[in-house]
Amino acid sequence: YRKTSANVQPERYGHGAMPKRIALICFLSLVMLMSVLGNLLVMVAVCKDRQLRKIKTNYFIVSLAFADLLVSVLVMPFGAIELVHQHWIYGETFCLVRTSLDVLLTTASILHLCCIALDRYYAICCQPLVYRNKMTPMRVALMMGGCWVIPTFISFLPIMQGWNSIGIDHIEERRHSGGSNTTSCVFMVNKPYALTCSLVAFYIPLVLMVLAYQRIYVTARAHALQISMLQRAGGAGAPGTSGVSADSADHQRNHRMRTETKAAKTLCIIMGCFCLCWAPFFVTNVVDPFIDYRVPDQLWTACLWLGYINSMLNPILYAFLNKSFRRAFLIILCCGRKRYRRPSILASGAACAATQINGSTHVLK
Repeated sequence: YRKTSANVQPERYGHGAMPKRIALICFLSLVMLMSVLGNLLVMVAVCKDRQLRKIKTNYFIVSLAFADLLVSVLVMPFGAIELVHQHWIYGETFCLVRTSLDVLLTTASILHLCCIALDRYYAICCQPLVYRNKMTPMRVALMMGGCWVIPTFISFLPIMQGWNSIGIDHIEERRHSGGSNTTSCVFMVNKPYALTCSLVAFYIPLVLMVLAYQRIYVTARAHALQISMLQRAGGAGAPGTSGVSADSADHQRNHRMRTETKAAKTLCIIMGCFCLCWAPFFVTNVVDPFIDYRVPDQLWTACLWLGYINSMLNPILYAFLNKSFRRAFLIILCCGRKRYRRPSILASGAACAATQINGSTHVLK
């Protein structure tokens, strides 16, 4: 995206282009509908499933789903209308509001992913007591609040004050000289804002997440090697009460690490999809001011909607990769049929013990 209304001659649809227009409307509608339904499903699943509510990570996931839902409801529809009609009809003030919401919500999304990575780091790379001390309910609430407050300093505050367009008035005048009465909502930014916004909203959180998941991967590999050595040593030991106790402890450790590692892989895939969806936009956002704003509008639109598609992908990833969420989705969609209900947590002592480790070990089973 870029800044506010400018005189731009749109590409009008002729009779031969009508099938393309219909295909575009169907595609945009599908993205918005799947995003709304999918993110609502995630939020309802956590609200209705007591086991999902016990996992601290899922509070970040619900907040992330709420941000994606707001993107689908407050940002995408107006962008779709402008894209289909090839002009902006809601005025300059609402263009600024829509742009501010866009920056706010997309930044909130990646900050939530950064918090999720930090939560996974403490859960897997630290001892359970350290995790409980670090990720207290108050600290989780403060982190979630920060995910929503910090983006306001690069969205509504600078955009409504016009700080993002200081020094580029000649570029806006060049755009207004097109000689057409048609307007479009375009978000143009100066170099300081482009660099600051991109660093805060994407590059710094991305580096932190990569470092966290790299450490998680190394720790998981080390634990897997340790478990393998314990299994080989246990197989050579004599049977007895102490051997049974050791086997039970090893089983719980195995279950914990398998569960935590699968959870980390799931969240890493989610983060990877976010990066693939938003990296083209943020690269273009930084490059454009340094090449005198020569990036074609079609490329901007493609990068922007590629980012919007990420709001649709997260619920799909949960459904396919997370057994706990998948079960909760089936219960909701099938009106609570018994065949999809979770077996009693008391049915297995080992599963019960594993559930309590770091408050998150049953994210995936």
